[in-house]
Amino acid sequence: MNEQLKAHEARGARPGDPPPFDSVVLSFDERQLRRKLIECSKGDKVLVDLAEAVNLKHGDRLMLDDGRHVGIVAAVEELAEVTSSDMPRLAWHIGNRHTPCQVEQDRLLILRDHVLEDMMRGLGATIRHVSEPFSPEGGAYDRDHKHGHEHG
Repeated sequence: MNEQLKAHEARGARPGDPPPFDSVVLSFDERQLRRKLIECSKGDKVLVDLAEAVNLKHGDRLMLDDGRHVGIVAAVEELAEVTSSDMPRLAWHIGNRHTPCQVEQDRLLILRDHVLEDMMRGLGATIRHVSEPFSPEGGAYDRDHKHGHEHG
């Protein structure tokens, strides 16, 4: 039986980092973690045990206790692409509902949700279903991959 691999640190990739020894493909929800057993692409299992919850991004690294790195890959997800001639207004409505949103120059991406999609259409948006990696904005309170925020 193999010794349990453990990761106690997560961070962005840095210049000079060695290539990851393996990778793990995780959805947006799965990339929000603190303590979890994950399975890498080649079959190794890693116990992630971080000091606090993080929002991992595509390209981030889990640092194993033995010095190796596991690369984070954003999974392809079922998304709704939102477009309109009034993108700021739509972005405001999505943000007002605390909905994760990937903001791009000419489109917004959200996880598929028929209620939000109907609301967006009612505001004049065009909705197209797409399948691609999802990397929503972390928000003003998402520094150094920390998760969550508070009002006040």
